[in-house]
Amino acid sequence: MDVVAASESYDAGEMGCGELVMVLRTKLRAMPGQVLRVVARDPGASEDIPAWCRMTGHELARHEPETHSFWIRARANRS
Repeated sequence: MDVVAASESYDAGEMGCGELVMVLRTKLRAMPGQVLRVVARDPGASEDIPAWCRMTGHELARHEPETHSFWIRARANRS
């Protein structure tokens, strides 16, 4: 599996995906082109985070189910 270096990490714990995507939106907006490693233990995260990335233009660079980790590359800022 490819190693993806994260610029920052965020442990969302058991936070529900509705609240989590709002946090991710703020964090990723502040770090265009960089990678955020997110640990999310909510049962729906494995489906919700990849779907949210596709809808928002962020890249899900890696998902590691055994550690509940997602590496998300923030899209470049739009003018």
